[in-house]
Order: sequence, then C-alpha cells, then structure tokens
Amino acid sequence: MPQPAIRFTGVRKAFGSSVAVADVSLDVAAGQFVALVGASGSGKSTLLRTVNRLVEPDAGRVLLAGEDVADVSLPQLRRRIGYVFQHIGLFPHMDVAGNIGLALRLAGRDADGRVGELLDLIGLPRDFASRMPAGLSGGQAQRVGVARALAAGPSIMLMDEPFGALDPVTRDGLGRAYRALHDRLGMTTMMVTHDMAEALLMADRIVVMDRGAIVADLPPAALLAGEGGEVAQALVAVPRDQAERLRALEAGG
Repeated sequence: MPQPAIRFTGVRKAFGSSVAVADVSLDVAAGQFVALVGASGSGKSTLLRTVNRLVEPDAGRVLLAGEDVADVSLPQLRRRIGYVFQHIGLFPHMDVAGNIGLALRLAGRDADGRVGELLDLIGLPRDFASRMPAGLSGGQAQRVGVARALAAGPSIMLMDEPFGALDPVTRDGLGRAYRALHDRLGMTTMMVTHDMAEALLMADRIVVMDRGAIVADLPPAALLAGEGGEVAQALVAVPRDQAERLRALEAGG
C-alpha cells in the first residue's frame, strides 16, 4: 500500500490549560481534497498548521509520504507545501510578479518565466505581473496568493479559510476555480472552513472536529444522507435550512 500523503498519528496540542487538538490520528491519501470543518475553537486550524510546523505538537507525529515533518528543515519543508490563508498578506511594496516569484528567488531559482505560467494557471492576464497589490480586487489578490503558494511546485496545499473574506459571488467562483486546479495538478489539499456548504461542494471528504477531536470523517453524500452524528448534522442543517427557505421564497411561500 502506498504511504498516505499526510499522516497524523496521536497529535496533541494544548495552549496552557486549553486542549486545542486531542490525540488526533488521520490519513490523507495523495490526490484527495479534504475539508476540516467545525465550530470556532474546534481545533481545525491548529491541526492544519502542524503540517507545515507553524504549530509544533506537544505529542504525536505528522508525516508526509512517511517522513516526519520534524526531521525536515523548515525551508525545505515549506517548499514542499503550499499555504493559503484568509488575509493573504501580499507584500505591498512588491508587484504581483515579485510576490509570486519570491519563494523561487529565495531558493535561487529563476522566477521570470514561471510567473507568466502561474498567472495563466490562476486565470489572470499576464500584464497583471506589473500591478501592485493595492490595485487588485479581493478575488484577484487571493488568486495571486494561490499562485504564490504554487510557485515552488508543492504537491500539498494547505488552505485556512482561504475565501472567507470574499463576497459570495467571488467566493463561489474562486472555489470552483481552485477545485478545478486541484484536479488538474493532482494536488493533495486540506482546507479549513467553517462553511459546511463550501465543504460539501468542494471536498471529496469532510472531517468534522469538535473540542479538538474528530467526530466524523465522511464523503459529502454520506453527510447529506444524515450520517456523521449530532455535531456533523448540526453543521449540515444550516445550508439545508437555507436552501429550503430559498425554495419557499421562490415558490411565494
């Protein structure tokens, strides 16, 4: 059997007396799109950040293709992992090309040709390379953030509420575009979101967390069929109820 792309084994993390992640074990196969879902404080972002060592666990191990991330230097590890977060944090004094190519230049690699390819990949015209971040819309800036995360050619992408600050139309369009990109590149993606509808529409598999533990781990169809337990179904109930209310409005009810 091939090694999972990501393996969590007995991962635990506490901040003082507060346990954020409680003895979590989880395998993510290569090529999967996994959404981590749960209420605020459920531990989903903390668990995600143990992969690229933004958070160091108190116990347990995180392995990439069988290799413990603790045994890999941080620069080398983070070249293997793309990371996209809600407030993407483009460097305001650098143009788009400078932001996208930064990781490549730090690694001593040529960035010039790669920037154009990445702009093509994320669906922005190549002349955006000379634009400054202040001249970008929220959706455009987030696309540049995705391009920057892809620049070094990682096989794993971590996304922490990546579209949460965007308006609904931009959010939906960018979510669809990223899912198509994930499939095209054969990426392994873990995405944290508090939005169950987003998880159901984007992911192959949904991991529901509550108080630091995994309480459900199912494909979207199973969750929609009522499986996963009380916490998972409370999250599923929100988009289901919204959809029913919209149908009632459409019908004039």
